[in-house]
Amino acid sequence: MELDELSKSGIRRITDYSPYLDQLAGLAQSMGLRQRSNLSALETALRSHWSLGQNSILSWTPLDQGILILVVPHYAIAEYTAPRGNDLPPRVSPRFITELISGERQLSITQMQKVARLLEIEPINIGLREPLVGNKIETQIIEGMIRKFGINYVPSRAVTLFDIVGFSLLTPFEQMTQLNSLAYSLNSAHAKMLEQDVNIDFARSSSGDGFYIWNRDVGLEASVNLYHFMHIVLADNAIARSKSATKAVPRLRACFHVGSCYEFHQAEGLNPTTHDFIVGDVTIELARMIEAALPGQILVGDFMTSIASHTETGTLQVDPNVDAVTFLERAQGNLSQLSGMELSGERVTAIKCYLTGENIGEGEFNIRRLTIRDKHGLSRVAFNAKVNIYRELAQPILLGIQDRKLPVTAPGLT
Repeated sequence: MELDELSKSGIRRITDYSPYLDQLAGLAQSMGLRQRSNLSALETALRSHWSLGQNSILSWTPLDQGILILVVPHYAIAEYTAPRGNDLPPRVSPRFITELISGERQLSITQMQKVARLLEIEPINIGLREPLVGNKIETQIIEGMIRKFGINYVPSRAVTLFDIVGFSLLTPFEQMTQLNSLAYSLNSAHAKMLEQDVNIDFARSSSGDGFYIWNRDVGLEASVNLYHFMHIVLADNAIARSKSATKAVPRLRACFHVGSCYEFHQAEGLNPTTHDFIVGDVTIELARMIEAALPGQILVGDFMTSIASHTETGTLQVDPNVDAVTFLERAQGNLSQLSGMELSGERVTAIKCYLTGENIGEGEFNIRRLTIRDKHGLSRVAFNAKVNIYRELAQPILLGIQDRKLPVTAPGLT
């Protein structure tokens, strides 16, 4: 088959693949067959314009018989904010692009026309078989489709990083088995949380020695659920290590942080499956923190953020000035939802998570601020975290390192 024939047949068949509605079966259940078919056709059209990552879809506007979209080449987003020749200023400011790819992507007709004029592009009209209904569920699904085929800036995203200690010193076979063990712990923890009706739609990308993990959902509750997910993963790993007599199960260290990032999706060659990726301040901070973390240690970044979420009625709710200490207080407050979970066949009776510090008397402890200095000479603050999981008839699972057991000096950590 000639290359041009492949582009007309094979690639076209790939872009016709539309799995997104299947992933949103819970939302789509309330729709009729015509509406579902309409949205499936829309996703097919959006995927075609995305063209396996060649283009990025920025925004959309509903019409009577379809939608308008703004589509640019994937490289154009950076070019719009770069200085032009002859000492001309950038076409638009970085802030403009950041706002355009943040949050909700639906624009009014007037806004669409203004953005198109600034970017010097023409909106594309996608006709649909049926008019859009315009309800919240339909809009939410279309928003998800647009974000899936574009680049998204998230100002506040909780991410955890699991790192396998001594990974580079292992044989290739041992590396494979330990990564596989960690992947199983992730899936096992996910299943256990779903059994407790704690929803987490986690995504992951490889760090080489482990995985970055984040919750696709956003908001304070989603971030807290991710923090608890980290606990269950570490507990599953600790149980597996206690039963293993070989190097098949990794020793882990973990970091948790909240910060900004860019999210994007990539196709796997010509495979229609897409994978999520993130990069930004939050992943940079986690990478620096993990370099200083000790084997078995849990570090929490020193973050201050406003976390937005939607209530059950769809109203946007913003929790301002949430720092690491306040976040841990929230996390401890909703641990009751994990009561009754079984780990290695034993029922969990209580979980305690806290940031460590020195004993200041009368049963009170302060919270120690650890300074991390990286190889570039930059410093950042982190907290040492502990998690104690108590079970009905078995020994408790103690995760993290006690403050009094932290070394006086450690490379990069003071």
